Amino acid sequence: MSYLQELNDSQRVAVEAIHGPTMVIAGAGSGKTRVLTYRIAHMIENDIDPFNIMALTFTNKAAREMTARIGTIVGGSEAKNITMGTFHSVFSRILRFNADRLGYPSNFTIYDTQDSKGLLKEIVKSLNLDDKLYKAGTVLNRISSAKNNLISPEAYEMNAEIMKEDIQSKHPEMVRIYKTYANRCFKAGAMDFDDLLYQTNVLLRDFPDVLQYYQQKFRYILVDEYQDTNYAQYLIVKKLAAVYENICVVGDDAQSIYSFRGANIQNILNFKNDYPDFTLYKLEQNYRSTKTIVEAANSVIARNKDQIKKNVWTDNPAGDKIRVIRTLTDNEEGKVITAKIYDLKQDTGCTFNDFAILYRTNKQSRSFEESLRKLNIPYKIYGGLSFYQRKEIKDLLAYFRLTTNPKDEEALKRVINYPARGIGKTTLEKIIIASNDRGVSMWDVISSIDQHPLGFNAGTNSKISEFVTMISSFTAQLNKLNAYDLAQTIARSSGILKELHGEKDKGPEEVERYQNVEQLISGIKEFTVSQPEDADQSLSEFMIDVALLTDADEDKGDERNHVTLMTIHSSKGLEFPYVFLVGMEENLFPSQMALNSRTDLEEERRLFYVAVTRAKETCTLSFAVSRFIWGNLVTSEPSRFIDEIDQKYLQHEAPPRGQGRSLTGRTIGFDNQFQGGLNKTMSSPGSNFKSLDELKERAVQQSQNAESSEIMVGSNVMHKQFGKGKVTKLEGQGADKKATIFFPHHGAKTVLLVFAKLTVLES
Repeated sequence: MSYLQELNDSQRVAVEAIHGPTMVIAGAGSGKTRVLTYRIAHMIENDIDPFNIMALTFTNKAAREMTARIGTIVGGSEAKNITMGTFHSVFSRILRFNADRLGYPSNFTIYDTQDSKGLLKEIVKSLNLDDKLYKAGTVLNRISSAKNNLISPEAYEMNAEIMKEDIQSKHPEMVRIYKTYANRCFKAGAMDFDDLLYQTNVLLRDFPDVLQYYQQKFRYILVDEYQDTNYAQYLIVKKLAAVYENICVVGDDAQSIYSFRGANIQNILNFKNDYPDFTLYKLEQNYRSTKTIVEAANSVIARNKDQIKKNVWTDNPAGDKIRVIRTLTDNEEGKVITAKIYDLKQDTGCTFNDFAILYRTNKQSRSFEESLRKLNIPYKIYGGLSFYQRKEIKDLLAYFRLTTNPKDEEALKRVINYPARGIGKTTLEKIIIASNDRGVSMWDVISSIDQHPLGFNAGTNSKISEFVTMISSFTAQLNKLNAYDLAQTIARSSGILKELHGEKDKGPEEVERYQNVEQLISGIKEFTVSQPEDADQSLSEFMIDVALLTDADEDKGDERNHVTLMTIHSSKGLEFPYVFLVGMEENLFPSQMALNSRTDLEEERRLFYVAVTRAKETCTLSFAVSRFIWGNLVTSEPSRFIDEIDQKYLQHEAPPRGQGRSLTGRTIGFDNQFQGGLNKTMSSPGSNFKSLDELKERAVQQSQNAESSEIMVGSNVMHKQFGKGKVTKLEGQGADKKATIFFPHHGAKTVLLVFAKLTVLES
């Protein structure tokens, strides 16, 4: 068992303990995936049948890599007998095998977020509800939350607390939408991503023989990233492990950052309550980062109360201190960070692939994109439009979906008139109405149009019949042709290839659309040839793989040389030599929405911990003292997380030369009345202001607030935006003189007197 020699002592004991309930708490960079992989290999080496092992991973890509690694130890054929994949991929296959029990076809469609939102928009319209009040995203999140907590539409309606919440939030019709959505999905033979977990729970709850079968089959269960499981996932695992309790969960409570997706950190914190005789193993040696990065991250996460205590350490060199950079504006932040990247590359001889810029929200990428382009530095943004979400790809995939499941209504609506075949919007609406009135699928309506006419003219009936015949011919070849051959047939016969190839005035975008379809077909070819001869090479099987791709399965390993830009959430599981964590400002990171409770703030702190521990060699934090939001310049204060790092690990860098003296300290430097004017003044033609200091000096010279000298502590003043208020504090001199004012309806505000335009009121 030479593979055991590759493990340290802590890893080895976790690998060798293959029976009973086990929890492995793995600090960042501690070799968690290696332990999970070798543990499975060790189980097989010790005569545990791989058919009795189920391993649930974070991504399909990780599952494939683990299977390959296990195969090198125990043999490829044995490794393929393990049931391994994401929750959604593993349980979608169980559902397909048992779909008839739940009234679904075995080839049910899996709706992605776009499909679900499209259907919800249609439902809101059909129910004559306000689409501005019942936005598709809002409704989908509410339904998703219900399903993740195993609340059916019927249970939703019977829950007085939930109904009260909907009324208070002015969404009283949410339950009607949920009911209609569930019925429409069922009628279309479709499940959304949440259904894959919800319906698995229903299957195991309502069919004891099915539960017993899988309890016997999966005698050994391993779960990766257990801290990210939601209630539905937790319950599935608990049911399946109930007989033998050979369950091993691996994770890190300090990296639980997905509560907005329903993840519940209590699942990992309460594992000891579910399995009182469990064994705990801790992987505490970090192999990724420098001592400074590891210990700085430890000093922050130690402030969280809800955690499993561990001492992450490393034998790596101390490395550089964490740099903290202060800039005047968010635009300047982009320029400074870009210049740092350029200089570091020149000094170290590394590649652009070694750099990552991480931010809290996608909207922060703009200033960095602009600066990177100006220096001709290649970059790639992750979390943008996925390949499989591009229109031309969605169009062709809709044909594939309709071929495998003709009752898929979202796919049918998308392609019934693409490429254009004379079946217009009015015709489609009549088909939808007939479908709803008859309680059958749209496919049932159009495939029986000769027996049950809808009053269309002969030309329209003929076009609909031709469409039905075409799709039926594709379906007839599902079990005759492999995925590649059938995909080519559909792309040609549907007219999509001709449509894209024949676009007039073809520019770069049109060429790219055609090439994207070409790339999809090539990907299907790769799928076909990579399958064993006795494996399912059908288009149906390929569509299962596509439907279950996660965000993390998107290719982040592009070999081209570029700087990576992504949100911190997207960076989980990745590592880079040089990390720039930008926008380190209060109300941005931590997010303003996370300041209402300790639970939310602790999750933001865990997110910061994840960000810092992505870095291998250096980590740089940056913040701007002013930032443009909706065209207005608002002032910012540094994130509390900077203060929470033990200061011995930090190196505060002076403002770049020529920046001018930056505003510092935790104060609101300018009031909102000034923001728009500042934006306009600094960007107006002929403006020579290089810093806010210069603008302040000019404002003083022009004496825009003649009454400022009359303002004293206790003065009653009038502000154009905030109304009447009382001065409670005065600080500073000249252009930097500021007042703290309490406004009855807005609370305390600190403003610079030179810009505030206050009027002193008589006492």
